[in-house]
Amino acid sequence: MATLGQKLARGVRSFSFEFFPPRDDATEAVLWEAIRRLEPLAPTFVSVTYGAGGSTRDRTTRVTAAIAEQTTLTPVAHLTCVGASRAELRQVVGAYAAAGVPAVMALRGDPPGGPGMPWQPHPEGLDHAEDLVRLVRELGSFEVGVAAFPDGHPESPDLDHDARVLRAKADAGAAFAITQFFFDPSAYFALVDRLSALGCDLPVIPGIMPVTSIRQITRFAELSGAPMPDAVRERLEAVAGDAAAVRAVGVELATELSARLLDGGAPGLHFYTLNRSTSTLEVFDQLGVLTR
Repeated sequence: MATLGQKLARGVRSFSFEFFPPRDDATEAVLWEAIRRLEPLAPTFVSVTYGAGGSTRDRTTRVTAAIAEQTTLTPVAHLTCVGASRAELRQVVGAYAAAGVPAVMALRGDPPGGPGMPWQPHPEGLDHAEDLVRLVRELGSFEVGVAAFPDGHPESPDLDHDARVLRAKADAGAAFAITQFFFDPSAYFALVDRLSALGCDLPVIPGIMPVTSIRQITRFAELSGAPMPDAVRERLEAVAGDAAAVRAVGVELATELSARLLDGGAPGLHFYTLNRSTSTLEVFDQLGVLTR
């Protein structure tokens, strides 16, 4: 079976969905409902985010394994450097291998104290995502993906530095990248151009988050450092008092952004579903032939 990198190299568009691990049995039921509703779309892959340590990490590995074993979907597992020694990271990678997971998203992760706090590596752990890429590649035949930031990583001094970091992750063995969500397509294309100028042709899949709540997306944007253009903010605030209208505008914005990205040559789309399927399904329906 062709890997994602091989498919992208052949010009096959990738369409994928991201979920986060449920907190309890009730939210796990919601997650599985979303998975089953999106499964008929036959996405290239789905991914499950990773929490550092404790029950969140355990649920990530368990849900990812269940997707591999109980559905027709191809799971991509997340892994971060946060709060883990090299030995613990190897153990998690081994669990993914045993479950038949073919690919891993290797991420440094947010600082243990939360976004905006200084990064503190585990005393026996890894300091950079590129180090984690190498570790995963050493442990098996996993295909490795990494994160990219169209608006720049919050800790990068400038966008050129950010592109060099992404190039370093590609040199370490990454086969593809998925971006943080963003609102301005020109930021994505500028990132691809900066990477190309460095002699790197790593496929960069744009991440799309359909807006379902103004409060939620504003909080996410603040944490990630993704600026919200005035035009986007104005369209959302115009319907701020109507939750259904906010979601409808969110679908429109995501559809418009997705169409511009695909028309401009993006190799696919990665949807941050927030464990819900309705908005993502509506974006797919509105894109129509663009997703065929």
